[in-house]
Amino acid sequence: MKNSVKRLFSLFLATALVVAVSACGDDEPDPDAPAVNQPDAVTLDEGTSQTVSFNVTVPGGYASAAATATGGTAEITSQPSAGATTGTIEVSYTAGSAPQSGSAAGSITLTVTDAAGKTGNNTVVMTINSTFVEPTWTTEDITETRSIGGADVEFKQTRITGIINKDFTMTNDVAWILNGRVIVGAGATLTIEAGTIVKGENGQGALASVLLVARDGNIQANGTASSPIVFTSILDDINVGEFESTLDLDNDLGLWGGVLILGNAPIVAGADEEQIEGIPSSVSEGLYGGSVADDNSGSFTYCSIRFTGQQLGPGNELQGLTLGGVGSGTTIDHVESINSADDGIEIFGGTVNISNFIVLNPDDDGFDTDQGWSGTATNIVYIGQKNGVGFDSDHPFELDGPEGDDAGDPEIGKFRGGTAWGRSASDFADLRDGAQYDMQDVYFFGFNSGVDLELDADGTVVNPGTSNEETLSDDPTNSDNYANDIIIFSGNEFNVDASDMANAFTIDAVLNDKLSASLVAAKANQITDNETVKFPANNSVVTTANKTKGADVSVLSWSYTAMLNLLSGADFQ
Repeated sequence: MKNSVKRLFSLFLATALVVAVSACGDDEPDPDAPAVNQPDAVTLDEGTSQTVSFNVTVPGGYASAAATATGGTAEITSQPSAGATTGTIEVSYTAGSAPQSGSAAGSITLTVTDAAGKTGNNTVVMTINSTFVEPTWTTEDITETRSIGGADVEFKQTRITGIINKDFTMTNDVAWILNGRVIVGAGATLTIEAGTIVKGENGQGALASVLLVARDGNIQANGTASSPIVFTSILDDINVGEFESTLDLDNDLGLWGGVLILGNAPIVAGADEEQIEGIPSSVSEGLYGGSVADDNSGSFTYCSIRFTGQQLGPGNELQGLTLGGVGSGTTIDHVESINSADDGIEIFGGTVNISNFIVLNPDDDGFDTDQGWSGTATNIVYIGQKNGVGFDSDHPFELDGPEGDDAGDPEIGKFRGGTAWGRSASDFADLRDGAQYDMQDVYFFGFNSGVDLELDADGTVVNPGTSNEETLSDDPTNSDNYANDIIIFSGNEFNVDASDMANAFTIDAVLNDKLSASLVAAKANQITDNETVKFPANNSVVTTANKTKGADVSVLSWSYTAMLNLLSGADFQ
């Protein structure tokens, strides 16, 4: 009996040993199976993508790989060739969402298969951070019903207040009401859908409602020819889906502040950066200027800006559109500025180009430029206010020179092709304070008798009301600049008042090289050459029938100006 027990116990031990040895063998890794390294853990923001590299060894020859993910999606973007025994597999991971505070966990698991069907895998851990930013602006539904023509009409409206600090879209199914100073802050993009109506609340001076795009903010206001974007006053009963305003073009202006776009492009002023006109110095988002010539503030196309303009003080105004230090990467195309209480557009330095731009009925100037603007304005139209109505216009062009030291390197602003219909305007153009401009192929018509194009040096006060206020001396800079081709007039045509033509008006009467009496005496020969030789040789007096210059208005039929039938006369053909 004892021997039998011993034999059974020995058999049990032997069997257990075999099983144990067999079990140990099952846990041993197959040296011929694919091996996948484990990359370092990765941290990324929600919604962003990152590529993770896995190094692999495949003794049996590479056949395929598969990536699975948690917390996001994964896609293999690069892998070894078939049969390779070593290589790198790159996986692009796109993170999903994370809680508003804290983070979420994610992973990528890569499985590699060899030619014999053997597999190997490994996992990398992903930490997904939230990008939630607490909004610093608010919106409020203020839909109301108004009595229009004896009928009740619903006006769908959303009031917006504050600083837009992350991407936001104004949709075209409501009118957006700007409540005071609405700012697109740095890092945020404001998108305005085609066909959208934006209205400014009432408010005067520093309290005027404006849309301000700060440096490093971005605007994508891209209307279309069939669905322009309209910026107007809350007093305008234009409704969603409409284009025609209800306000009076002969009297209504200055009802809100307008649109301002600021950038990081160079300016020639008292400092490398300045505070934009119309925005109090306490608002840091009002700074503009820098060193990025091709700075991109976004795209502003097929936009109609109406009934704007405010004056906070002398030389401190809001216009229809204000551009400060805006770079050449920004698109300003197919825009009109109508009934501004100051300028239609004012450009402070920068390198931005504008094209297909209309200014109608400004109470001051049409195109006002300053601080070394060096862009190009192409295919532009100016129409002054009618004579004898609620207000008068000033100049189609008021062109100032640099306010600071340009180190002898002129920043020349260019005008290429346009039409200026004067009506109540007081001059063809006024160039001041060391102006540096090149104006070619502009057609002027419909001005009052006796107007001229002035090269002024009139002791203008710059930076009024600030510690940098100074009066520029009455000097012959503009006359010198014209004589030395820093100011250029070429190919421009002037269709003057009939009474002037009856008095044998000639082209040399257009240019007025205006200096004080003492300087005129000192520069007499140069001024005579400017006015009677150089200018007449490069420009001409024409009639409507024989003009050859002017804007191409066929591309401006989308505009409210065209709807008003103001681009249809013979002088626009």
